[in-house]
Amino acid sequence: MGDDRSWAFLSSHGVVLVEVARAPKATVRELAERARITERQAHRVLKDLCETGYVTRQRVGRRNEYRVNEQEPMRRPEFATHNIGELLEVLARP
Repeated sequence: MGDDRSWAFLSSHGVVLVEVARAPKATVRELAERARITERQAHRVLKDLCETGYVTRQRVGRRNEYRVNEQEPMRRPEFATHNIGELLEVLARP
């Protein structure tokens, strides 16, 4: 137990995905704060998630709103029979 190495079960992509599910109207700055990453990193992660179809971005006035595509499969082959919605059902609860 006394190990000083720091690691987490979820990557920044996973954490941002959860935060988008929790707060789709949040700004990138707000998502970054919630995910405890920099705003620049949040932009990169959101770009990745949008490019791969896990998140969609919609312009609403002067802001973007983000939505998780819950039917997308998990990326790792050993979990591909499960979709993102199943993960979020557990992790994105308030």
